[in-house]
Amino acid sequence: MASSQLGAKVRSALDVAVEAIGGSPRAGQIEMAEAVANALNDRHHLLVQAGTGTGKSLAYLIPALVHGKKVLVATATLALQRQLIERDLPKIKEALEKELGRDLSFAIYKGVGNYLCLQKMNSELPDPDGEVLLEIGVLGKDAKRLRAWAESPGASGDRDDAPDVDRRVWLANSVSGRECVGADDCQFGTKCFAVNAKAKAQTADIVVTNHTLLAIEIVDSHPILPDRDAIVLDEAHEFMDRTTQAVTEELTSGRVIRAAQMAKRHMPGKTSDAFSKAADGLAAAIADYADDYRNNRDEQRRLDELPSQLEAPVRKIKEAAEALGAAINADAEIIDPDSIAERARVKGAVNEVKQTATKMLKIGHGYVMWFEPNFSTLYLAPLDVSAELRKNLFSKTPVIATSATLTVGKGFDAIARNLGIQAGENEDSDSNWDIDPSNVTMLDVGSPFDFANQGMLYLPKHLPEPGRDGPSKEALTELGELIDAAGGRTLALFSSWRGVEAADEHLRKVLAELPISIITQRRGDTVGSLVERFEKDPTSILLGTMSLWQGVDVPGPSCTLVAIDRIPFPRPDDPVMSARAAEIDAAGGSGFMQVSLPRAALLLAQGTGRLIRSLDDRGVVAILDSRIVTKRYGSILLNSMPPLWRTGDGAIVRESLAKLHEQYS
Repeated sequence: MASSQLGAKVRSALDVAVEAIGGSPRAGQIEMAEAVANALNDRHHLLVQAGTGTGKSLAYLIPALVHGKKVLVATATLALQRQLIERDLPKIKEALEKELGRDLSFAIYKGVGNYLCLQKMNSELPDPDGEVLLEIGVLGKDAKRLRAWAESPGASGDRDDAPDVDRRVWLANSVSGRECVGADDCQFGTKCFAVNAKAKAQTADIVVTNHTLLAIEIVDSHPILPDRDAIVLDEAHEFMDRTTQAVTEELTSGRVIRAAQMAKRHMPGKTSDAFSKAADGLAAAIADYADDYRNNRDEQRRLDELPSQLEAPVRKIKEAAEALGAAINADAEIIDPDSIAERARVKGAVNEVKQTATKMLKIGHGYVMWFEPNFSTLYLAPLDVSAELRKNLFSKTPVIATSATLTVGKGFDAIARNLGIQAGENEDSDSNWDIDPSNVTMLDVGSPFDFANQGMLYLPKHLPEPGRDGPSKEALTELGELIDAAGGRTLALFSSWRGVEAADEHLRKVLAELPISIITQRRGDTVGSLVERFEKDPTSILLGTMSLWQGVDVPGPSCTLVAIDRIPFPRPDDPVMSARAAEIDAAGGSGFMQVSLPRAALLLAQGTGRLIRSLDDRGVVAILDSRIVTKRYGSILLNSMPPLWRTGDGAIVRESLAKLHEQYS
């Protein structure tokens, strides 16, 4: 299709869609939609930063539907998946079908573990996961509710649609992708919820999924998701980290013992007994190591190799798992459907243990290992996934990567390097690729918000630099005074739980006489319910850590102050970040400038972006870390943030907050 003709069709369809949702035309949205249309038409990549309020979802959905391409949209958060599937696409579907003269379809696809497994739910064979329900009687009611729902007409089998049940009940009725027997060998294959969801997705125009599934497919180079003509990476600033998390190996005594219990039930005998004995040995060794680790506070989380006291137990697990896997493969005469499915689950669980143990016994170049004492878990992660992304993503299909925060210091270099668009020095430039990964357009379409007139950025230079013990007394005092002036209405973001706890203790004292309610995030809290409480009570304040820095959308008078305790540099003991920085330092570069600073800049931009969420919003962002104005790198951080009006005068800021409070009251 000619570029001019395509552009006219996209603009017309975008007008129809915007009208259908009750919106109004936005210059940045139109510019982005045209750029997406050109990328799809010419088969090149697009990095597009679209600030808050642009309406980027429609800006990539409309050109995809106009062009008739099958597009996979991968998001980092469940909230955005739901927004696309439950709100955006249903609202525009009818109007667009009329405009385009054809039926349009969309679907969501998740990992197998997000769907009920009918085979496991109906199996008559004993299972370690199911026995938990018998041991804890109260879970039986949840199990019955889940079964009744699964058997009801039209049930999707999707965890997000299911009744709210205990996590253990769900685990007892679901399987991982590695433990699934496959539709062809399963007696419930034609009814399988996961299979039917994927079949629906195969024929849809737009398929919405998550970063994790896409990352696993890319790194394993094994198809999991439906075929597509193009991919949209929304919330793209998170994709490298999500990819790293998705392929991080974990070794825990619980996982190994579960595999041993499953094996013992499926094929009792010397081989499974040996695996059980090795599992018990590993559990004891990990417990002893965890005790030693906690007693030695100087112990580094990052490990150069497997600790000597764990090496022999891990080797025994590997050897026992290999022997057991061989025995399972030889056990091929089974014809009972339940037994076939159980064998697949056992084989998957045992193979997972074997593969992880094998990798941990010999850490390859480019990997980092660490121990997490709170969960008694060994982890192994790749230091860099950009080469895999370049080879298995950007060389295969056009990619539209978008976010409100893609640039660092107004440049796309950091994100391009992380995603693999910029080739490594040793990369073969003559590879026979379908698409040239370096054929990419980079675009910043701005935001419709007038940040300089809608908000202030308060940068108090007089505060001491933050230390390791959380916010200083001076910073907490400043925070209390700002909250007092704002009459509540505050989202306070901290880079650590220690900061949250210190602020909670201080503010409960100094705000005790004021009509301000304090909502404090605790470990394990659901973010959605916290934000809902905060939004409903305009005089409340919400204190939280990293999970609240992104995705919180509270327009209006409930949030007129966003306070940030410190620049969110990676923690010194973050094993992956510190290893990446060390590798760059060793090669003669700057790990701080190439790893720590870009990471902090993107997070700071995300946190700052919580303030102005609509054209009517007004307020202040306060960064209680003087380094942003006293250090040379501060300019890079400031240039990565929305262009709010800046001041270091606390009196002006408090007066402005008080006026806003009076106005909203």
